Amino acid sequence: MNKTKQILECVPNFSEGQNQEAINAITNAIEGVEGVKLLNTESGKDANRTVVTFAGNPSAVVEAAFQGIKMAAQVIDMAKHHGEHPRLGATDVCPLVPVSGISMEETIGLARKLAQRVGEELAIPVYCYENAAFREERRSLANCRSGEYEKLKEKITSENGKPDFGPGQWSESVARTGVTVIGARNFLVAYNINLDTTSASVANEIASDVRESGRVARDSKTGKIIFDKSGEPVRIPGTLKNIRAIGWFIEEYGKSQVSMNLTDITFTPVHVAFEEVCKKARERDVQVTGSELIGLIPLKAMLDAGKYFLKKQQHSGKVSEEEIIQMAVKSLGLDELRPFNPREKIIEYVLGSEYGS
Repeated sequence: MNKTKQILECVPNFSEGQNQEAINAITNAIEGVEGVKLLNTESGKDANRTVVTFAGNPSAVVEAAFQGIKMAAQVIDMAKHHGEHPRLGATDVCPLVPVSGISMEETIGLARKLAQRVGEELAIPVYCYENAAFREERRSLANCRSGEYEKLKEKITSENGKPDFGPGQWSESVARTGVTVIGARNFLVAYNINLDTTSASVANEIASDVRESGRVARDSKTGKIIFDKSGEPVRIPGTLKNIRAIGWFIEEYGKSQVSMNLTDITFTPVHVAFEEVCKKARERDVQVTGSELIGLIPLKAMLDAGKYFLKKQQHSGKVSEEEIIQMAVKSLGLDELRPFNPREKIIEYVLGSEYGS
C-alpha cells in the first residue's frame, strides 16, 4: 500500500433532514467532483439535519465541500428552518479532517482558504473554528453557535460576532443562508468498550475514571459537591486526554458499555484507551469482553494497535499488514458483537483501489 497517499475527510452538517430532494441535490453536488468518494449520509428528521461524510484527495475534497455548501445555500432557507439540533446556517458546520499523508498545518490552510472562498464567492458569513480558528474563543463550536440562528442578526453586526470571512451585515441573502462554521480537526473515533456487567452505574464510574473531564469532587463523609472559591464545582480529572466518555446499558447486547469519543487519536490512540478501560474495570472487579467501533477508522490507528499488541506478546519476525490488523481486531475484541470486516471499517480500504486497497 502507498502509505504516502494524501487523504482528507470532510464531514459537513446540513440543516435539512426531511426534504429528501434537497438532500439528494447536496450529495449529488458533492459526488459530482472527481476524486472524492461519498462514504456515508445520515439524516435525522427531528433534528432536521443531515451529516455527510466523504473523502479523497485534498484539493478534490475542498472543491466538493464548496459545491455542497453552494447547493445547500440554494435548497435550504434558514428563515423557515426548525429542528431540535443547535444550528447557525444551511451548512451549519464543515470540518476538514486529515486522514493520511497530510498534516494538520496543511489542513488548517485548506480550511481557511475554503472559508475565504465561501465568504467571497457565495457571500455567506463564515466563522473558522477548532484548529483553523483565528480567535481562541472560536476554537469551540459551541461558542461559535451561541445564540443560534435566531440571534444572528444582532450577532454578526457586533464586534465579537463579526465573521472571519463574508458579509458582516444582515440581508435577505444572509437570512436565507445563515452562517457557516468551517474548520480543521483531528479524526474523531466513536468507540464503545464492552463490560461483563449489566450495571450502567459501574460503566459510568469507569467512564468518569478515564474521560478527560473526570468527575465532580465530593466530600468523602457527606457526599456533597465541593465548590471552589468562585463557586464552581471542583473536578477530579480523568486519566486520558482528548477523551469524552459515558457509561450505559445496552439491552440488545445484555451488557454495559463505556461509550467513548476519541477526539485526537494522535494523542490518545484506540489501543491506549482500551488498555486504560481494562485497567479501571479490573479495579472495580469487572472485565472487558470486547469493543465496538462506530463508523470508520484510519488504517494507521489499526496498524498502531496491532503492532502494540504484537510487541506486548513479544512477537518477533515479519508480519503482513493483514496479520497486524487481525491482531488488532482480536486483541481489541472488535468482533465480539458482530463480524468485523476491515474492508468496510478502515477508511483507506473503503475508498478503494485508488488508495491502495
